Amino acid sequence: MKLANLIMERRISINLQAKTKDEAVVELLGLIRNEGVQLDFEAILRSIREREEIENTSYGHGFAFPHARTDAVSELYILIGVSKQGLEGKTADGTPLHVVCLLLTPSTIAKLYLQMLSGLAAFGRVSGTLEKVLDVGRPADVIKLVSDAGLQVDKELMVKDVMRHKVASVTPDNTLKDVANEMFRYRLSALAVVDENNKLLGVIDDRDLIKAALPDYKSLISNLNYSMDVEPFEELLKQEDKIKVSQLYRSDYEVTSPGTRIVEVAAMMIFKDVRKVFVAEDDNLVGVLLRKDIVSMVIRG
Repeated sequence: MKLANLIMERRISINLQAKTKDEAVVELLGLIRNEGVQLDFEAILRSIREREEIENTSYGHGFAFPHARTDAVSELYILIGVSKQGLEGKTADGTPLHVVCLLLTPSTIAKLYLQMLSGLAAFGRVSGTLEKVLDVGRPADVIKLVSDAGLQVDKELMVKDVMRHKVASVTPDNTLKDVANEMFRYRLSALAVVDENNKLLGVIDDRDLIKAALPDYKSLISNLNYSMDVEPFEELLKQEDKIKVSQLYRSDYEVTSPGTRIVEVAAMMIFKDVRKVFVAEDDNLVGVLLRKDIVSMVIRG
């Protein structure tokens, strides 16, 4: 099914009067009120605001995707608002917020909600989309833009619906210091290793860095009185600009494709006790799926 088929003209406002994202959400909920639909709007608004407190849904490119799974609704609601002047507030990439896509679904629906969220986010990431949306003259024009993007809603929840598109990575020529800096900057325990063409080569994690400092760690464990001539971490720090990723990274990583069913990858993650699976297409790194994201997005919502 085409994603555009689920969007209704009466639930699109191409001239939001709101000044903030929160005001835009209230204004969009007013579109449902105007239809005469009887809902607990206060409960819905609380759910949306609670979700915003967990994570800011302004994802960049001028788009925001506030959403909530709540028992206050019994069907999927997709509401889109366009602010010609732009909304106040900080955004991830510094681009003013102009388009607010509000999604409401019952608590029991995960698949369609995540696919809509993923699809609209993909629509927003396409270069030139924001300019086209700001230029529309009718709600129908917004639906046509989404339709022209060719986005589909699958029968099952796929990796592409949940995966993170931005993946922190290093190349084999980067140094140990580069790796440590990236891990610290993004609060990560592992990084993808790619070549100059973004081909996925392997993974390097915090365990690999510690092993570089303690190559004889097995001897140390078996003999607590094992004597060292030098302090290993001090020696490692002396070499941090010389040791390359090519000397440390591993090729024993888990990888999947964007079109793989989430249930298959989730089962594999449990069976192999892994927290991270890289996503590749034609051997190129396109995303990463984290176990915690399956919990937060599919189960928690």
